[in-house]
Amino acid sequence: MAILANQVSIQDLVAGLRRFPDAAFEETEPIRKFLQETPVNSDSLTPFLNWDRQHYTRNLIDKTALYELVAICWEVGQASSVHNHRDQNCWMAVPIGRLQVENFRVIHQDLGKGTCHLEPTDIVEMNIFHPCAVDPAEPVHRVLNPRDFNHRAVSLHVYSRPFDTCVVYSAEQGTCGEIQLHYTTAYGKPISR
Repeated sequence: MAILANQVSIQDLVAGLRRFPDAAFEETEPIRKFLQETPVNSDSLTPFLNWDRQHYTRNLIDKTALYELVAICWEVGQASSVHNHRDQNCWMAVPIGRLQVENFRVIHQDLGKGTCHLEPTDIVEMNIFHPCAVDPAEPVHRVLNPRDFNHRAVSLHVYSRPFDTCVVYSAEQGTCGEIQLHYTTAYGKPISR
């Protein structure tokens, strides 16, 4: 894959995110465009990368009251559950490798009963040239690193505002439920549980 000339360090990306006014995080395009125009140099991510063969890892890079920036490390074949973002906006960029986002429409959801009915809508590929924003109107999705991509991947997720729970879905079983979210590392240091 070609190297982009205008790559920035993760520290420069953080500085840029911190300069945005609150209103920029209410829409999807300003931050998506920023991620498109300021791809991150993968070498600057090294302190925040942590790999686990059993499960993708969530590594906190920066957090304010307005947003959090998380690096997620994906081994080949790893995938998230189908999930939402608690009505918060999310943007994703992929400085290392490439990933797929599978999007879903919620036809029915009853969290109290733990039931749902989902319908797949589309699949988007993310790579260093193509960051994306989660559609606020249809935010249910999953991220995966398909085996045929045959390469580790890292995604940078900007969530506005930060949240620590989400709803996960099983389209096959028609079930849903709330889970607690955890970081594997925070600011480059392991989290003990």
